Amino acid sequence: MAEAGAALLDVEIVYALPREAQRFRVRVPRGATVEAAIRASGILSALPELDGAPLDVGILGRRCSLCDAVNDGDRIEIYRPLVLDPKEARRRRAGSSG
Repeated sequence: MAEAGAALLDVEIVYALPREAQRFRVRVPRGATVEAAIRASGILSALPELDGAPLDVGILGRRCSLCDAVNDGDRIEIYRPLVLDPKEARRRRAGSSG
């Protein structure tokens, strides 16, 4: 029989805030989904604004689905919604009104 630890994957969950990033490490069974890893990490309890909200996620900078399987060493990123359209933000930084 295989060693029990061999079937577990190490995964990191990251949620970037304006001034800091919240990082959670979790071990999940092989075949676990992105959603299962997020729930197992405890991030939803630590950051109540995420619990119940639709989550936009990615793995190592590539968007993915909550149903996607995770691999050992994956960094799951939870993306915040954009507050301002990127084009509008550039216009404001440039001092242009349109």
